[in-house]
Amino acid sequence: MCYGISDDKALATARAGLSPSRRAMLRGAAAGALGASAVAAGVAAAPAASAAPRRGGGRLRVPRDRISIQLYTVRDALNGEPGFDDSLRHIADAGYPRVEQALGFFGRTAKELRSFYRQLGIRATSSHNDISPDEAALKTKLKDARTLGQSYVNVPWLSSDDADDWRRWAEQMNHEAARARRYGLRYGYHNHAHEFTTDLGGGLTPWSILTSELDPRLVHLEIDIYWAVTAAIEGGDGVDDPERYTLDVIRSAPQRTLQYHVKDRDPETGDMADPGTGMIDFPRIFRAHPVQEYIVENDTPDVTPLHSADVGYAYLRDLSC
Repeated sequence: MCYGISDDKALATARAGLSPSRRAMLRGAAAGALGASAVAAGVAAAPAASAAPRRGGGRLRVPRDRISIQLYTVRDALNGEPGFDDSLRHIADAGYPRVEQALGFFGRTAKELRSFYRQLGIRATSSHNDISPDEAALKTKLKDARTLGQSYVNVPWLSSDDADDWRRWAEQMNHEAARARRYGLRYGYHNHAHEFTTDLGGGLTPWSILTSELDPRLVHLEIDIYWAVTAAIEGGDGVDDPERYTLDVIRSAPQRTLQYHVKDRDPETGDMADPGTGMIDFPRIFRAHPVQEYIVENDTPDVTPLHSADVGYAYLRDLSC
């Protein structure tokens, strides 16, 4: 959905970046909306947040060779028009040097797909893969990732209200991560919001289990900034400063955060938005904690999937200038 932002305006906004005053307005709108809903529910509203101060001086630099895109963002284009090959050509022409794999190989083997990417001048450096059901599937997953030339393999989604499930998953991820290391791969976990907001009993959350039981020598974090900010706002613990909440998540975890998913948050609806068109102060987070990959994502593209790809790259590219 477009959130009332035209194609040209969205791209121009992403390229120009949002001024501190614009971010303050968006943050105030988000806090005001939350406050209104709280009043309607008969509870005290959280105080409206002010514009977050920018950390440090000088120009922020996001290295262009570390900009990537999660292919789930463009799934409709991959599976429909213009199709996989032309969509990847568009992504390469936009300037992306990297992609994060999802949704399979679209009729190619891993070796054939790597060759196709090389022709386009891009690399698959990361992927989203479920926990493997058995050792044979795990071996295939890791061999394919190595063939593609990846550095990272990430678990994209787990959900349960049972604490024992999360403990079993952590144990299995440690096992898979140890195997991944033998293939020269880093193994990570990608968050949503429910890991922070689900009460498993006595205040225990999935995130507290994962960060206490995933081996930090083997498993890293791929922090999805939109979902961390959403947990901060909807959970109430970080509504006044969701970027600080996100940085606290990063700093408090024994596991290293090596990758970001970069998608913005619409201040009025809470929906996903293209990077640079919403309320999140990405430069503040990037300055405080640089990572190895900055991966554009928008599960619900604002205009079209390939337009979201263009907006995301333009936003991160201009942070690198």
